[in-house]
Amino acid sequence: MMSASRQLFLLLAVSVCSLLINESLLYAGKYNPVLDVGDKAPTWEKLPATDGKSYSSASFQDKEVLVIAFTCNSCPYAVDYEDRLNRLAQKYSAKDSPVAVIAVNVNLVPADSLEKMKAQAIEKKFVFPYLFDQSQKIGQAFGATRTPEFFVLDKARKVVYMGAMDDATDASKVTQDYVSEAIAAALNGKQPETTETIAIGCNVRYKRIRRKN
Repeated sequence: MMSASRQLFLLLAVSVCSLLINESLLYAGKYNPVLDVGDKAPTWEKLPATDGKSYSSASFQDKEVLVIAFTCNSCPYAVDYEDRLNRLAQKYSAKDSPVAVIAVNVNLVPADSLEKMKAQAIEKKFVFPYLFDQSQKIGQAFGATRTPEFFVLDKARKVVYMGAMDDATDASKVTQDYVSEAIAAALNGKQPETTETIAIGCNVRYKRIRRKN
């Protein structure tokens, strides 16, 4: 039979674990393991892009809304969304536009190299900056797990929306464009009706780190 002291110890241990789990959930969204809606978005230093330039988060500081799409070349879901992403970027491509749309690739496989990204950008005539982060830190900081996965940030660079671009991977069946709705809401200083959805796509290919014995 378990002693009273043993029972008390186990009860305290369970209570502490519950508190730690609940506390960790306060800092993550419903589907995002790192960020929650309303959180300040991570910043990043200059990253190379397919247009030969380098961009940091500060490169877009004059924009009222920043849309970040985590994507790649090798995922069929990401490829299916390229035209939709490009159309969105074209809508806000004017120099005086209050919105900036960018894409980021953190995959390290050969098909997703910067050279392959450049070729894809030329072939598909991308009008948005397409950044590459070999360190993968920006993807980890945003808690990005899928390609494609979208984040809409307001003027204060707080997350107003994260998840899928829209409600159907088949472009002909889309009935709700979450990202466009979030942009419109953020430009008006409001929260969109939908703030978080599940991103549908391939897993981001983060490098595995071996545990030290």
